[in-house]
Amino acid sequence: MKTTLRTDITVKEICEGFVYSEYEGKGLFGWSGKLTIQPEYQRNYLYKDAKLEEAVIQSVLSGYPLGLLYFNKVGEDRYEILDGQQRVTSLGRFLTDKFGLVIEHVSACYFSSMPEDLRKKIEDTTLTIYICEGEESEIKNWYKTINIYGIKLNHQEISNAVYSGPFVTMARAEFSNSQNSNLQKWKAYIKGEVNRQEILRVALEWVARSTDDTVIDAYMSKHRYDDNINELLNYFTSVIDWIMSVFKESHREMCGLAWGELFEKYHGRPYDPIEVSKKVNELYADEAVENKKGIFEYVLGGCKDTKLLAIRFFENSTKKSAYTKQTNDAKISGKSNCPLCAAGKGNNAQRIWKYEEMEADHVTAWSKGGASNLQNCQMLCKTHNRAKGNR
Repeated sequence: MKTTLRTDITVKEICEGFVYSEYEGKGLFGWSGKLTIQPEYQRNYLYKDAKLEEAVIQSVLSGYPLGLLYFNKVGEDRYEILDGQQRVTSLGRFLTDKFGLVIEHVSACYFSSMPEDLRKKIEDTTLTIYICEGEESEIKNWYKTINIYGIKLNHQEISNAVYSGPFVTMARAEFSNSQNSNLQKWKAYIKGEVNRQEILRVALEWVARSTDDTVIDAYMSKHRYDDNINELLNYFTSVIDWIMSVFKESHREMCGLAWGELFEKYHGRPYDPIEVSKKVNELYADEAVENKKGIFEYVLGGCKDTKLLAIRFFENSTKKSAYTKQTNDAKISGKSNCPLCAAGKGNNAQRIWKYEEMEADHVTAWSKGGASNLQNCQMLCKTHNRAKGNR
């Protein structure tokens, strides 16, 4: 890859003809139309935060270097930003009065209203730019290594660059668009930032049936030059629609669950949404249920795997009270303090077990409505308790 160092280009020149799309949340063009600020492989603009944007402008005013910028030459006098789009976009947004900053105790001081000497200082600041020329594979591999002056690239942002093409462009337009009217619905079930490609990542995990980076990358490579994202979008929509059809109410703990895996495992089963809602609310109201996130898979699985709920069966004080009562009664009757041992005829029929040799058990099973209180607690020897089913 050939690189040429340029130190003669000013902020004013780079921001000439700057275009920023509020709808897409990204800078489009600069340098009098010669520069594409956010090519399709670039991540979204992340500096649209007062402190981050202002830091770029304050650095220029203070004479601090902004760091190296890398432009990819894609044609005769045509360039794309390889690294530095966050900084260039911040400069362009400021010079076009998209935001202001505090200067000499004046809040929200916009570029057009700044003192002339400060405007000139910003405009005349020269940038350090490497112009890169090479094959696509060289440029993309170089992009993967870049982590300069900003927020570290996540894997999906890198994959978007490596497999850039019509598929990534259309996928980003759908899943990385902060103006998408479906976002509010999606974010009830998916945890992640749109501008960090995290919703897109989940969509890809679902359709690829995997969270493994290599599997996701293989899927993106296979579909790189597709002229549609029908499979991706249809599968994603099917998962979302299934969730909403089974669970009529959304709960905070639903966000971030492995819905793709749950869809694959359970979507072939019939559910009564009214009964599902009733059971979910019942479990939410049960103080013994410590893992609220496990409620949804527990209900989908037919309310069988109580490990999903991390049930807090009995307080220590309850267990000790039950043990004391059973032990005192057993000593009087001459039988074991384990009711099941006492009912038998073996060697343990009269054995008094130590507290640490016993475990608490529901007389009426928790799954059948039994409460986790002293009245429904019995202490059993470990052997009998672990052999006892859901009776």
